[in-house]
Amino acid sequence: MKPSDAMAAVLSRRAALFGGAAWPLLTGADAFAQSSVVDITRARTDPIPIAIPDFAGGPRGRDIAMVVVNNLRNSGLFRPVSNAAFIQSAESAAAVPRFQDWRVIGAQALVTGRVEAGDRVRVEFRLWDVLPEQQIQGTAFTAPAANWRRIAHLISDVIYERLLGEKGYFDTRVAYVAETGPRDRRVRRLAIMDQDGENSRYLTDGGAAVATPRFHPNAQQLAFMSYGQGEQPKVVLLNLDSGRTEPLGNFPGMTLSPRFSPDGRNVVLSATRGNDANIYAVDLGSRRERQLTSGGGLDVSPCYSPDGAQIVFNSDRGGDQQLYVMGADGGGARRISFGRGRYATPVWSPRGDLIAFTRMAGGQFAIGVMRPDGGGERILSEGWGMEGPTFAPNGRVMMFFRETPARDSRGGGYSARISSIDVAGFNERQIITPTDASDPAWSPLLS
Repeated sequence: MKPSDAMAAVLSRRAALFGGAAWPLLTGADAFAQSSVVDITRARTDPIPIAIPDFAGGPRGRDIAMVVVNNLRNSGLFRPVSNAAFIQSAESAAAVPRFQDWRVIGAQALVTGRVEAGDRVRVEFRLWDVLPEQQIQGTAFTAPAANWRRIAHLISDVIYERLLGEKGYFDTRVAYVAETGPRDRRVRRLAIMDQDGENSRYLTDGGAAVATPRFHPNAQQLAFMSYGQGEQPKVVLLNLDSGRTEPLGNFPGMTLSPRFSPDGRNVVLSATRGNDANIYAVDLGSRRERQLTSGGGLDVSPCYSPDGAQIVFNSDRGGDQQLYVMGADGGGARRISFGRGRYATPVWSPRGDLIAFTRMAGGQFAIGVMRPDGGGERILSEGWGMEGPTFAPNGRVMMFFRETPARDSRGGGYSARISSIDVAGFNERQIITPTDASDPAWSPLLS
């Protein structure tokens, strides 16, 4: 299958989720498509100048173009050209671009589009390479009118992939813990939002506190820790389509820090028995548990490698809180963290090349990454209180949450906010949420 055919097939499958279709309008030659790709390392230091005029067809066209602009700008890899510099009108460009008008303002890539809005919305867009005056991609999406924002995320993913040669991450959601109220009466509800912070909504009513939400590989189920007043913390499963919740099982003691296996058949978690905490794998079909670690100490925060063959976790079995990697069957555990301080909340990159972590040393917190063998440790961001890294599905960007001391009417407290950062350590920015927010979990691509 040629690259252009493969892209068309992927887009067709994506659009089917909307109850519509995606039609390839025209794609550039295969050789040209390859030459258009810009290395991500280069884009970090020299973002791609891209012009995205409002899509023709009315106010919704302006809305969709703005979401695409914001997505690409926020990635740090694109530099959208200011609309004030545009010479050709959006309506005219959607018909036939005058490439000289876009070259003179410094645009290397151009996105044009047209919207037909009603009960359903049809969005046609084209991606152009300005210098050779060639089209790289052309696609149309049809969806219920309420899904216009998701179409914009899909368009952003196509542009990202065609110009950078890697999957995007815009058509995703983030589950998180929404925090409200004073510190001594904090209400912690499960919430979900688009990756850009829009469309935030609650998933639980706040009757029980929640923590550490994690997505199933199908992006339609969540596992999280729930604890009502006077109750032992337990792992709960939530179906996002139906809203139905159910406990994972009836375990003695506490169950915490769940994560799904890459094939979606198991949940790995930590469970307390007496003064120890060990790691268990629970089969989602039979609900049978299998103990993976044993012995004195606290083994917590397990996370599978992308191939499901290994598990990273943190443990104080050596006298201090450090990171360990073992086989998925619990065998061959080996320590991988040897830096200064204590390590926690490990998570494996979807690419398999990095493990992210929280490090606590000298009264400071830090978010960092290391290779699965423990080498190449790099700190990406440091501060007063930060933890809980989670990777975008392409492994190029992470989110985490940062706590900041705050003054309130009771004379103390803190605020918690989610931030994102590139795995190279640049482009850190805050994700705006309606309330304080912690424990982010990034979904897989939705289609």
